[in-house]
Amino acid sequence: MTSVQAVPCGGSAEAADTPDPPFAAWNALAPELPADAQIAALKQALSRETDDRRRAECMAYIQSDAVQTALDLLVREPDVAGFFRVFTKSLVEQSESHACGVWLLDDESQRCDLWMAWVGNDWFTRENRDSEHWRALSLPSESMAEHLFAYTPGWSKSVEYTGEDPRLPEAVRDFQRSTNVDSLIVAPLVLPTRNLGWVALATKATSECEVHWRTAVVEAMARQATLALHQSRLSEQSRVEVRRQAVLEERNRIARDIHDSLAQGFAAILMQLQAAQRSAHTLPASVSKTIEVAVDLARSHMIEARRSVSALRPQRCEAEDVGVALSRITDLARLTTDVSIELTVDELPTFGGGVEPEIIGIAQEALTNAVRHSRAKKITVHAAAVRNVGFRMSVADDGRGIAKERRNTGFGMTSMQERADRIGASLTIVTAPRSGTEVVLAWEPPQFSIPHETRVRRETVESI
Repeated sequence: MTSVQAVPCGGSAEAADTPDPPFAAWNALAPELPADAQIAALKQALSRETDDRRRAECMAYIQSDAVQTALDLLVREPDVAGFFRVFTKSLVEQSESHACGVWLLDDESQRCDLWMAWVGNDWFTRENRDSEHWRALSLPSESMAEHLFAYTPGWSKSVEYTGEDPRLPEAVRDFQRSTNVDSLIVAPLVLPTRNLGWVALATKATSECEVHWRTAVVEAMARQATLALHQSRLSEQSRVEVRRQAVLEERNRIARDIHDSLAQGFAAILMQLQAAQRSAHTLPASVSKTIEVAVDLARSHMIEARRSVSALRPQRCEAEDVGVALSRITDLARLTTDVSIELTVDELPTFGGGVEPEIIGIAQEALTNAVRHSRAKKITVHAAAVRNVGFRMSVADDGRGIAKERRNTGFGMTSMQERADRIGASLTIVTAPRSGTEVVLAWEPPQFSIPHETRVRRETVESI
């Protein structure tokens, strides 16, 4: 803590002739009092004036020290979590207290949770709430959070609690008894427009004077912490908006590129093929059939290019039905190959949440790879609901399998895994030389989803 020296205030001679408020009553009674009583009253007034001045100097010291401490922490700890970590530790150490906790409200001010705490000589943060260290925290955080949220007077001003204060939940009082905490001081992190949360300082047995001093310290530090937290949130909102704008601009750029190059290119190719088709009656039947297939392919890919442009727009387009899309994809693939392609679509679950486009993209990539690279005689596509809530899709071929050097490379493989990641699905690729390849996608709604660390898996079966 920095040291602040009190500086006496100067004044003019005229101001000196004007009695200070503490002496006004004494001057009115002075002529009626004996000399001894006048001296005693004067000493008492001087004592009160000295106490008031010392109290004002102490408050000025505390406020100045809090501002300086906050500035030093902001320079050393630009991250708000780091700032509050040092803030809670400093508050505990400098006030010779037992623990300090920070409770924050959510964005809608509908719930309060413990964010971080410094207890004894250890630091706990909710960011590690899944760790054993956080679960070892004995502080009854949920009970205290419910009390802070429900206790209306504490939303706007500091509240002092004794160890057995009946306003506190029983779990909190039990904790204070077990740790010999005698005083709990709670100050709101309040802005003119809203409350962000609370900071609470727990102290063991102490005098009433020390409680008042600690309350002033907590309030002063809470004001600076509120400004730091508010500024951090404003900066984060600004960064999020900048990222959102950048993503939007990039999506628009890609949409323009697809529209101006691919879509227009397919349209031009389609026009040329249709012109050739009009003269196909003079060509051999096999050539006419090839031109017809090329026309269908050009038209289908032009539609897909326009669909991609529409999907990249800011507004959300209506998702295509998975069963209809699989039928469309397999029909298109049959036009480009003589390989037998079988499609089986059983009853499907309800998707939503942007899942359909990712499933369709994975199916198209897997089927395209099988047609182009597998040298298979047969390809099967099967999609069905699993346990009435999930979804399983398989694209299998009886071809040559995926060579070792190609198993972990290729944009198509990466694209399928990224799509599976985005919807929380499990992607499994089973392959063996001369025994074919099977791509299996398994998806379940979020409440039944597979844990993140096992969502994406590639399994390779080697032949003996």
